[in-house]
Amino acid sequence: MKKLIFIALAVIILGALGFQLYRKIGKKPGAERQQNQPPVAVVAAPVERVVLQDIGEFSGSLSPNAQFVVSPKLGGKLEKLHVDVGDTVDKDDLIAELEDEEAAQQVEQAKAELEVARASLEDSQNTLLLAEREHERVKALHEKQIASDAELDRIEAERRAAGARSRVSLAQIKQKEAALRAAEVRLSYTKIRATWNRGEGSRLIGERFADEGALLKPNDPIVSVLDIDTLTAVVQVIERDYPRVYEGQRAIVTSDLFPDREFEAIVASVSPILKEYARQAEVRVEVRNPGRILKPGMFVRVQIEYARKEGVQAIPVDALIQRNGERGVFFIDEDQQHARFIPVKVGLIHGGRAEILEPQLSGMVVTLGQHLLQNGSPITLAGESGGVQPQNPGDTGSGAKSPRGASR
Repeated sequence: MKKLIFIALAVIILGALGFQLYRKIGKKPGAERQQNQPPVAVVAAPVERVVLQDIGEFSGSLSPNAQFVVSPKLGGKLEKLHVDVGDTVDKDDLIAELEDEEAAQQVEQAKAELEVARASLEDSQNTLLLAEREHERVKALHEKQIASDAELDRIEAERRAAGARSRVSLAQIKQKEAALRAAEVRLSYTKIRATWNRGEGSRLIGERFADEGALLKPNDPIVSVLDIDTLTAVVQVIERDYPRVYEGQRAIVTSDLFPDREFEAIVASVSPILKEYARQAEVRVEVRNPGRILKPGMFVRVQIEYARKEGVQAIPVDALIQRNGERGVFFIDEDQQHARFIPVKVGLIHGGRAEILEPQLSGMVVTLGQHLLQNGSPITLAGESGGVQPQNPGDTGSGAKSPRGASR
C-alpha cells in the first residue's frame, strides 16, 4: 500500500514538473519576438484602378522610306555639281551637268542632215510633178496616135521612178527627224535631274560619290537622294510574338538621343516567313519624322501594343515579393499598424505597375521594407514621423472588396 502511494506521488510530481517544462518550452519563439519586435518603418502605395497595356518591346535601326542613287546615262566629264550632302531637292531639280560639247554638236549635225533631207524631198517632189505632167502629155498624144507605145512606156517608167524617189526622200526625213530627237535626248542626258514617281515633297541629298572634273562612265553614282519624312524601323519578332503582330497595328518609337519624345508609328508589313536559324520574322514599322530629327541608321526601340486593359486593379511592381514559394504582397491593415502577407495572381505588367487578378484589394500595400516583415508584423508608415509619404496616392478603386475575405 505504501509502495502504491509512493508511486502515485512520484507520478504527480513528475507531471507537475513536465507541465512547467512544457509551459516554458511550448511558447513559440516567433510569437514572443513578434510581441517584443519594434514597428518596421515601411513605404506604402495605394491599390489603384489604371489603364494597362500589353506591349512588345523590340530594337532595330532606322532606314529611309525611299532611297535611290542619281547616275548618268551617258559617260562623260562631270562639269558641274549643283548639290551637296544635306541639301534639299525637289522633284526634277537639276543635280549635275556633264560636258555637252559633243552631244550639242551631234544635235547640230542631225539638224543639218534633216534640212538636207527636206531639200531632197522638195527636189524629188518637183521631179515627180514634172514627170506626171509629161506623162499626161504623152498619154494624150498616144491617144491621138502621135506618140508611140514605146514613148508612153518610157514616160510611165520615169513617172514611177520619180514617185519612188519622192517616197524615199519622205522616209529619209522621218529618219533624220528621229536621229535629231535621239541627239536631243542624248544632249538632255548631260543634264542630270532628281526624278521620282511616288510623292511630291522635297527630299535630301544623303551622300556624294563624285566631284566636279571626274570622268564618269554610264551608271556611275553621283549622289544619293533620301526621303526621310517617314522612316522605316526594321525589327525582328520571335515566334512566340509573331501571331500578335499585324499590319496597321499601332506602335511607338523612341530613341536614346531624344529620351523625352515618342514618335508615332504603325506596322507597315509583316514578313510571311520566319527565318529558320533564328525563328524570327522581319517586321517593318513606318515612323513619322516631324522636323526630320530622326536620321537613317539610328538605333531605336519599338513598342508594339498587343492589348489594352482599362480600369484594372494595379499595384507598383516593387510591392511584389516571394514568400514560401508564393508570390504576394504585404497588405496594410485598416489600423495601419500591421502588415499581412496576401498571395496574389498577377496579370499584365507594364510601366512599373502590375495587374492583380485575384484577390480584390482596397487599401495600401508595402513597396519598400517588406523584406523585414513577417505575416502580422507591426509597422509604421515612413511618412508619419516626418519621413517619406506613401507613394503615388490616388484612386484606390471605390467599391473594391477588402482582401480580408479573399486572403488564403
